[in-house]
Amino acid sequence: SYASKASPNNKKTQTEYQFLRFRQPSLNHHYTCIGGKSTYQEINGKYVVKVTPKTYSDSEPDTSHRKNISDYVKKFFVAFFMFSSPYAMTASTLSMISATLLAVEKLSDISSLYLIGVLQVVIPSFFMGIYIAGLNQLCDLEIDKINKPYLPLASGQISFTTGSFGLGWTIGSWPLIWSLLLSCLLWTTYSINVPLLRWKRYPLLAAMIIFATWAIIFPIPSFLHMQEHIIFYACNNDNTSLSHNFVFKRPTIFPRSLKIFVAFTSLYSVGIALFKDIPDIEGDTKFGIYSFSARLGPKWVFWICVSLFEMAFGVPFLAGLTSPHLWIKIVTGLGHAVLTSILWYQAKSTDLRRKTSIASFYLFIWKLLCAEYCLLP
Repeated sequence: SYASKASPNNKKTQTEYQFLRFRQPSLNHHYTCIGGKSTYQEINGKYVVKVTPKTYSDSEPDTSHRKNISDYVKKFFVAFFMFSSPYAMTASTLSMISATLLAVEKLSDISSLYLIGVLQVVIPSFFMGIYIAGLNQLCDLEIDKINKPYLPLASGQISFTTGSFGLGWTIGSWPLIWSLLLSCLLWTTYSINVPLLRWKRYPLLAAMIIFATWAIIFPIPSFLHMQEHIIFYACNNDNTSLSHNFVFKRPTIFPRSLKIFVAFTSLYSVGIALFKDIPDIEGDTKFGIYSFSARLGPKWVFWICVSLFEMAFGVPFLAGLTSPHLWIKIVTGLGHAVLTSILWYQAKSTDLRRKTSIASFYLFIWKLLCAEYCLLP
């Protein structure tokens, strides 16, 4: 016990004790806290407790409350990060930024107006990317429990589609609006499980959607959107009065650099479309989705994809060698030689019997794509 019982012959004995604070649910008594001093006296066979109260600061519960909020916010952003397919989101953002740089003809074109134009491309596309990722995860809930059990589920409280379309319409850029519309349409038909849709069940249609998104919908509207911005900027310097940023017209010209960009992304996107199903064979076949990987086997599809990636890197490599500028030949030649060498080395070291090794290589090809977007402009 906390206190030793006093002898009946010595009823006036007083003892000083340090007590831990505790509460008895069945009694209405509170005992002293740490640092408080209690004096116990035995009077008529009962103990009397004299308590020295200790005052506590009100900041302790506030600190705990703030910590709980901080933990909640941190968990929310981690879940949101995983929900948005970060590797694809990063690559698509770099793709659009790289395409906008193709519209730059001189250094003076890179101005505050150019940066605003980039944000007008990236922000609505970000929301649309969240919608696409969320829709795919919601429609593939049972499949992802097998293939990707780490993915979080959407709450459905925020409409990312409405936000992206609203922002695109406010900006008034028709290339941007068409890009958002086509992205929404194609990826809805890819994911949603209704009759005649859910095209991901058909390997050819699924590959065509991924090809159209990465080779056409991302780069070309981004380029056209920025081209109109730069045209307006040049006309405004000549004191030309325009009622709207996108009213001014001139014949659309697709430069050589954009054609190289589209050729590269065409080959690379087909490789991604085929490769993405290799780690998911088990769950896909269980739910009746027979991809090329399930039909031909992972080894065949893996090396077909590696060949497509190598061919894709060969397009800008050859284009760089034919450039009249020496520094472009050096940068593109060395850069793509390094990328293709790293790709081949990683492919040879990938163990197709281990799902983790395949998944690691899949993330690696997205990293290579991001590196290529830095070289293409």
